[in-house]
Amino acid sequence: MSLAIPTYALTGGLLVLSNIFMTVAWYGHLKNLSSKPWYVAALVSWGIALLEYLFQVPANRIGYAGGLSLSQLKIMQEVITLSVFVPFAVLYMHEPLKLDYLWAGLCLVGAVYFIFRS
Repeated sequence: MSLAIPTYALTGGLLVLSNIFMTVAWYGHLKNLSSKPWYVAALVSWGIALLEYLFQVPANRIGYAGGLSLSQLKIMQEVITLSVFVPFAVLYMHEPLKLDYLWAGLCLVGAVYFIFRS
């Protein structure tokens, strides 16, 4: 018995993993490497970003081959980015939880509606 994972779920799962690495690569150095020269942070971030791409490229290929349009993949990625970024910002970087995150999320709900409605 084979258990097939739906395209949306597989693509979304890989994009979540990709975005975790992306968020750490883009912003983690602000906390962890702030005392190091920028080029050290850049090299460490590039190494982390490689892991991001190892999940992002297959995610986009699977999604596109599975019937998702380019626009749908992009909006899916943006929703996942905000879903990963907010907990990272609040829990790891100790930024305050702002109502603006809710408003941004609602805008993305609108984007999802318009891209996926047809």
